Amino acid sequence: MHRSGRHEIRRGKGQRSLLVAVCCALVLALMVALPTAAFAMTTNKATARPNEDGGDGVIGGIDTRLTWEGTVGDDEEVTSVTLSLPDDASFDGSTTRITVLDGLDRTSISGTATSNGNSVVITFDEAIPSGSLVRLEITDMTFPTAGGDYQVTGTYTTSDGQTHDLEASPSITIIANTPLQSIVSWLDQQEWVAAWNSVPFLGMFLRPQLLVTSFASLFPGWLVCLGIVLCAYPFAIILGLAFAMLKISRHKVLRAIAIIYINILRGTPLFLQIYIMFFGLPMIGINIDNNVLGVIVMAINSSAYLAEIFRAGIQSIPRGQYEAAASLGMNSFQTMTSVILPQTVRRVIPTVTSDFITSYKDTSLLSSVGVMELMMFSKNLTTTTGNITPYVAAAIYYLIVTLPLIKVVGIVENNIARAERGGGPRPKRHATSGEEPVEKDASNSVTSASSEARFESEDAKQDEKLENTLNALLAPFRPNMSHLGGTSDAL
Repeated sequence: MHRSGRHEIRRGKGQRSLLVAVCCALVLALMVALPTAAFAMTTNKATARPNEDGGDGVIGGIDTRLTWEGTVGDDEEVTSVTLSLPDDASFDGSTTRITVLDGLDRTSISGTATSNGNSVVITFDEAIPSGSLVRLEITDMTFPTAGGDYQVTGTYTTSDGQTHDLEASPSITIIANTPLQSIVSWLDQQEWVAAWNSVPFLGMFLRPQLLVTSFASLFPGWLVCLGIVLCAYPFAIILGLAFAMLKISRHKVLRAIAIIYINILRGTPLFLQIYIMFFGLPMIGINIDNNVLGVIVMAINSSAYLAEIFRAGIQSIPRGQYEAAASLGMNSFQTMTSVILPQTVRRVIPTVTSDFITSYKDTSLLSSVGVMELMMFSKNLTTTTGNITPYVAAAIYYLIVTLPLIKVVGIVENNIARAERGGGPRPKRHATSGEEPVEKDASNSVTSASSEARFESEDAKQDEKLENTLNALLAPFRPNMSHLGGTSDAL
């Protein structure tokens, strides 16, 4: 019994193994018998030629060239291809170039292209054989003006008349057609712009299309440039005023500190100071944001020059101002803050404004250490375009700030000089509460006449005083001048 049972078990296992083998054979037979789905054409790539003036981007709404490539599948032949884009695109007025490669050999196959809005149908004169590479170059077509990422889709027809969906291409990034780009497109169509750019010097230094795009591209760098100098200069004024006070101090140690600080910063180039700060601090483990470090460097450098400006302004105040303040019972601090500094600020405004202009222009040196300010933006754009126009645009940005400030400095200097000469508007004479109102008749005219006479008398006295002062100043030089042939009366 025991042997017969084991025999029966072995026979059952053999039957099950046979059954499994039969099932596997049936599955393989069915897989071979069923038809396999295969694409007759696969999409390799789709690219667009850059149409951005001075850049490498593709702008929507502007003519460009679309290049599409696909490979015909095995055992199939393709008779036509239809390419499609979103509704806002256009193939109208475009031309198509057909290239067919069988391996490395070019196959001479022509065809016709029929455009219909956002799609184009390319029908080949003869079927393209299997395994061939098809390249379609469609010129003078436009992508949607809104911009975005777009895929080329469509259909293809095989030699047996069947139509299949075309595999979508990789996305193509399109730049939105902004008003700025519209201006550039308008300039591209102008004959005078073409004539202007045909001159080598003008086309290299003042290309109108690139000048327009440069203004937009450089604007962020201009804001950084302004931000650095506007943040740095208040700190520079505070430091400069502090070191000016130290330099005129009675204590030798304080004066020595101020002299060393001022002379070192004024005696070394700003470019060298920038390199020391930007490359030296990281070596000792101090890492600061580039923009913040740029503010620090500009503030420290400007403070040395402002210290000398404030020191000269303070020492230009006559000694009598100190004596007058002392006679009123003011101490040194009150005299400096209430009497001397207000007069100093008035005198140094033109010089401080000129130093601000210099500091604003010196921010361009920060581009050498990677600060993304105006010059860095223009340098990158010039490298990309191979044209000098971005540098000219940067110069215009600098002039936008410097020219008005130069004009302001001139006006302030003229006003200060006129005030020191005794010019300027005279204060109006107001009637006091105890005076009788003057009638608006002949008495008013008499009063006006007397007032004018009094003012004329005062002017005559001032002129006489100025003449006497001038004669006193020139008195030591009169004998020498008369000896040279002049007379003292001539002066």
